[in-house]
Amino acid sequence: MKRAIVFPGQGSQVVGMGRDLAEAIPECKALFDQANDILGYDLAGICFEGPQEELNKSNHAQLGIFVASAAAFKALELKQPDIEYDILAGHSLGEWTALYVAGAVSFEDTIKILKARGEFMQAACEENPGAMLAVMNVAGEVLVKVAEEAGCQVANFNSLAQTVLSGTAESIDKAEVLCKEAGAKRAIRLPVAGAFHSSLMQPAADKMAAFLAGVELAETNVPVLSNVTAGFHESASISDNMVKQITSSVQWVASVQRLAADGVEEIVECGPGKVLAGLIKRIDKDVAVRNIGQLTDLEKE
Repeated sequence: MKRAIVFPGQGSQVVGMGRDLAEAIPECKALFDQANDILGYDLAGICFEGPQEELNKSNHAQLGIFVASAAAFKALELKQPDIEYDILAGHSLGEWTALYVAGAVSFEDTIKILKARGEFMQAACEENPGAMLAVMNVAGEVLVKVAEEAGCQVANFNSLAQTVLSGTAESIDKAEVLCKEAGAKRAIRLPVAGAFHSSLMQPAADKMAAFLAGVELAETNVPVLSNVTAGFHESASISDNMVKQITSSVQWVASVQRLAADGVEEIVECGPGKVLAGLIKRIDKDVAVRNIGQLTDLEKE
């Protein structure tokens, strides 16, 4: 059976994530300890104890989700040492987790990259304020036209029933009206710091390009899907695509469809929450999906 493992992005953070794994499995605790040492502050404490407002900050959320996801994957490997997987993927920052698992980047470098990424994105949010709107049950191609008319962009093609728009507050106001005219029954403003995956994040992308110029990325030992292209990363273009990812749409629908086209029959989400598992089932009802995020998930295996 062909299997893919996927990793969640920002928005999946919840106080307590990774705590039970760290308390029960020394190798998982070691990942949180290593992250604390690299960062010079208690990331584990923020993940385990909160408060939620502190964990929601882009720099803490991105780092915390990465370490919690890496710990979930480590726990899965220890529980099922013979587990095989053919493809890796991640949603937004989760793509960095996939690249780490695929051997393209070390744990230490991923921590440093995500620390910088979170800081760059937070600064861009303050420099270019924006908003995001999740639209339900309107076709993606319709929302591409809505975005063009409103002056915003499609941030995430999350599922066949959910697409997220991103841009200035004024453009999102206009898009919300246009979405209702297009038949949207639900359009929800997201509680985010800014307009992620839009041109308003260009300052963050520019800084990330300069930062990644000093990081050596290796060839992946397992194929990893790109959010930007929904195709597989090639070693020469990993850095460029990870810079583009900051301002580009997350092609999650196309990525899941690519997995199905490649014969993947099971997808395992490793990390806090079950956001991706839910999205995947809305894209392809035939694929088997399971989540490894807590100790109880391992006990079910």
